Amino acid sequence: MSRSQITTHVLDAARGVPAVGVAVELLRRDGDGDDDGAGWTMLARAVTDHDGRANALGPERVAPGEYRLRFDTGAYFAARGTAGFYPEVLITFAVEEEGRHHHVPILLSPFAYSTYRGS
Repeated sequence: MSRSQITTHVLDAARGVPAVGVAVELLRRDGDGDDDGAGWTMLARAVTDHDGRANALGPERVAPGEYRLRFDTGAYFAARGTAGFYPEVLITFAVEEEGRHHHVPILLSPFAYSTYRGS
């Protein structure tokens, strides 16, 4: 499979290394979804590789609409014996142009995270 239209990269900012083994889900909003997960359809699941990347996350092409990445940060930190504040990170974003690559990376630590539109 070639690279997905939506990819991510997770860096463990507290340790200064790629976050290996983070479970990631890609969801698409269907209709009037709300924050409890209703109205969202699961498209794909992946786990970050040795470089903290998930490049085979979902289809090669997605239609315009709202999408969500769910990162299982609680399990990631628990596996390392580290307490964390956020059991999951949800990033909701818009795909406005079909066929355009969307890279959604996060910088992660036990008590904070940040994200940006990557290239």
